[in-house]
Amino acid sequence: MADVEGRRPVLELLRSKREVNKLLIAKGRRRGSIREILDLARSQGIVVQKVDRAVLDRLSVTSNHQGVIAQVAAIKYKKIEEVLEKEEDPHWPPFLVLLDGIQDPHNLGSILRSSEAVGVNAVVIPERRAAGVTAAVMKSSAGAANHVPVCRVGNMADTIDLLKEKGFWIAGADPRGELCYKQDLGGPLALVIGGEGDGLGRLVREKCDFLSALPMRGRLNSLNAAVAGAVIMFEVLRQRQLGE
Repeated sequence: MADVEGRRPVLELLRSKREVNKLLIAKGRRRGSIREILDLARSQGIVVQKVDRAVLDRLSVTSNHQGVIAQVAAIKYKKIEEVLEKEEDPHWPPFLVLLDGIQDPHNLGSILRSSEAVGVNAVVIPERRAAGVTAAVMKSSAGAANHVPVCRVGNMADTIDLLKEKGFWIAGADPRGELCYKQDLGGPLALVIGGEGDGLGRLVREKCDFLSALPMRGRLNSLNAAVAGAVIMFEVLRQRQLGE
């Protein structure tokens, strides 16, 4: 389903209780139906982001957004507890990918596609300040979001603590870490990939058991988050398939 634009369509969407990733509202005075939209969104725990009208103009397909666009979830999100309760495959230790603030829909789509390709059990994304699975993400993932479970969590640091209690090792993708090729990535693992700009947040980085880096020979000292994450994911797959 595409994003929903305009006051009346968004209002009806919220009344239907369909899952919404985020509500984008133009900055400025809020009267009439906009106030009702905000009240409904907050009562349902939907993230509301105030943006310049130019942002809505750029995102709008109808050119009639009336100051509001709802980014609709293209999938039904899983709860992290649902994923952890599933019976484990004795030949494949649990492997999760956690995204600490990926905001570009194309990067999220690319990560979902790589995750599906290597057999990741679930991708975990935060509810706030991050891209959700919209129609654009679904297209970028080549439909992979239909096959790999996606969980949304309120607090990534708390989720890491939960995973540690369940026996997961937490690896953070970070250029300051040890080369991933020298690390044992064969056990229950959660790989954390940071945002496009700042990488891993301080608290999340501190909660990682170790940091995983890639060798670099060129002049640039970093890769796109989706590309770096994919390389480490395939190293996990390589180690598990070859038993190294």
